[in-house]
Amino acid sequence: MPDPQSAHDPSHRDRCIAEIRDKGRMVWQVSSGYNQSSRAETLMGRWKTVIGPKLKARNFANQKTEVRIGVNILNKMTELGRPEFEAVV
Repeated sequence: MPDPQSAHDPSHRDRCIAEIRDKGRMVWQVSSGYNQSSRAETLMGRWKTVIGPKLKARNFANQKTEVRIGVNILNKMTELGRPEFEAVV
């Protein structure tokens, strides 16, 4: 529900609500970049679940190596496959 003050000074949230109402949620997701931010949040959640919430190496060179190893692990997991969904009629 938009803020009553949105008629003269709409906030970012109010503009998003208006765009969803006028053009639909899918158009808003594309125009706002919502899909990309959602993918990034999902990726970080996967990283924290599989690798851990923080780096263990102390110096920057070792941290870079640790990140490269983590990325390779996640990429390998992605290559192994994702679940396939099909409609049940």
